[in-house]
Amino acid sequence: MVKIKMIVNGNTLIADFENNATANALLNLMPTQLPMLNLYSRELTYRFKQALPANDTQRKGYRVGDIAYWAPRHSFVIFYKQTGEIISDLQPIGHIDSGDLNQFQSSGNVTVSFERV
Repeated sequence: MVKIKMIVNGNTLIADFENNATANALLNLMPTQLPMLNLYSRELTYRFKQALPANDTQRKGYRVGDIAYWAPRHSFVIFYKQTGEIISDLQPIGHIDSGDLNQFQSSGNVTVSFERV
């Protein structure tokens, strides 16, 4: 696992990234800032123009704080609210261990800074 610091609206979140091809591709982009859309009142999403490697996509649910990649739309996703939905073609990337995810329920689109700790 690799620790990642995310800064959103002056708030810091800490996450662990897994050791897989998708997480490693994202780590190679850091430090970076991504403009993320607030979608479906449950997730922040950034859509890459090019596909990232995703060798272990699954059909699964998610936990609040999960970070994943949705392969069909090249979408990097941070889940902040649980809806109980099962999602196909989801590649796990990591999980947020500390920080306030509730801030996203009332925010719109945000820019998120990512860097290794």
